[in-house]
Amino acid sequence: MSLNAVSINTVSGTTLLINLAGAIALLLWGSHMISTALQRGFGTQLRNFMGRHLKNRWMALLSGIGITGILQSSTAVSLMATSFTAAGTLSLAPALAVMLGANIGSTLVVQLMSFNTAIAIPLLVLGGFVVFKLRDHSGFESAGCAMIGLGLMLLALSLLSGTLCHIESTPVFNAVMQGLQGDTLIALMVALVLTLICHSSVAVILLIASLATTGVMNAQTALALVLGANIGGALPSVINAGSQVARRLPVGNLLVRTLGALAFLPFLTLIVTHVGNKVSMAQLVVYFHTAFSLVLALIFIGFTGPFARFLEQRFPEEERGTELGMPLYLDEAGLDIAYIGLSNAVRESLRSADMLSIMLDRVFVLFQKLDQSIATEIHQVDQSLDLLSAAIRAYLADLGQDGLSDSDADRAQEILMFVINVEHAGDILASSLTQLATRRSRRSEVFNEFELNNIRLLHWEILTSLRMAVTAFLGEDLHAAQQLVARKEVIRQLEASASREHFKTLREDKNAWAESGDIFQRVLRDYRRVHHHIAAVAYPVIDRLGGVVKDNATYGESA
Repeated sequence: MSLNAVSINTVSGTTLLINLAGAIALLLWGSHMISTALQRGFGTQLRNFMGRHLKNRWMALLSGIGITGILQSSTAVSLMATSFTAAGTLSLAPALAVMLGANIGSTLVVQLMSFNTAIAIPLLVLGGFVVFKLRDHSGFESAGCAMIGLGLMLLALSLLSGTLCHIESTPVFNAVMQGLQGDTLIALMVALVLTLICHSSVAVILLIASLATTGVMNAQTALALVLGANIGGALPSVINAGSQVARRLPVGNLLVRTLGALAFLPFLTLIVTHVGNKVSMAQLVVYFHTAFSLVLALIFIGFTGPFARFLEQRFPEEERGTELGMPLYLDEAGLDIAYIGLSNAVRESLRSADMLSIMLDRVFVLFQKLDQSIATEIHQVDQSLDLLSAAIRAYLADLGQDGLSDSDADRAQEILMFVINVEHAGDILASSLTQLATRRSRRSEVFNEFELNNIRLLHWEILTSLRMAVTAFLGEDLHAAQQLVARKEVIRQLEASASREHFKTLREDKNAWAESGDIFQRVLRDYRRVHHHIAAVAYPVIDRLGGVVKDNATYGESA
């Protein structure tokens, strides 16, 4: 009889643990759905909003609160702000203010979830499904997924509350809770580790509030757990940082939370004495979490400047590698957030354009004098360009495993086309034009003044087009893209004029035409081929922005 009772209790305990784990997993998945969906559908708009509202520390603070309230994830905001600081587009001081605001924003999420919202669960799930199916558009799909995710989080909290009511009566659980009573430091460490594992301080705070409601812990232990959750919430960003510069912001956020937790720890008893009897245990947890973040923001907002300088000295920028073809900005952390990954790919693409510019300059020097070291340098830069192009293509293929919004997918296609065309232009310079320059020189023949003048004209025009291509690509500038396409006619006329004049000068010297004249004509043709690939960068920009192509060129046309 006793064996049967033990068996029943064991099964019951196992079932409760499974229910608890399932509720926590559902809570984390709902949070992930909201953050991922909103970043995929509206990440670019949120990034632009943040970029426009970071002119001073107070605006940065408010932006951090607002964006965290939307994304319901301070970790996502941390990754966003870290990418800006690592790219050099955002100073560290306002970024620290953003994180102070993000910490406050996460408390607003906790307060929202703490209300009795039972009727909202079916309404959110149903409404999210309707919005998702309403229209085949990434914005509607993202909004629908976010609503469903919010409904799942509320459902998880309901399941969690019901499961905890049964768990609180089990001997093992009571023994664990009794072990935490009176030892605030151990309680803090337990919450820290749990938050690090869950990657969500919001979920852990809500779990603590649910536990506190059951009465299995005293108020002081609950507040110590809240402090531990705040420290643990800052750890994932520190661990994921891939460079010294990228570590500055998450380490700064971790230091602020840790210093704040250590400062609050001695006063927990005093806080419980004055506030504990006036509110419920769940309210005490939520309000303390909010007060903690507010106090940290008010104290540290005035020290973001000196604190930023301290972090910059502690984490100096690393020296760049000497290998030209090694990517510098393709951070793996950016693969999880589409617009961060796209920004990383754009930065590397600009490096590929710089390599093409170097190759153009070296090829022109080679036309003026034979120097085998210059030819070798051109081939080395071309190899580096090929390596970098392959790295960017692989990075774009791995980007957005959860899917890309329509605008992000179009931008990824633009980046891909830019990289491919730059690589093809580099191949022409390295394999064809370099060979033509060395062949003429090896025959002890130099390009005459007429030939060099025409090559120089083409060289300058192509460099101008390359700068215009970068402008159209980087700024998504429709006018620059249309101008770039129009310049194809300028190059065609320069080639035709130089070819006619050159043909006239060699009309009577057919032996010279057989070799020297043919080389110059092929040089003209190859320069036009290079320009064709540069101009092709404009077409995806024109297509996406709804412009009109002012010639009959297509992506696959032959030069």
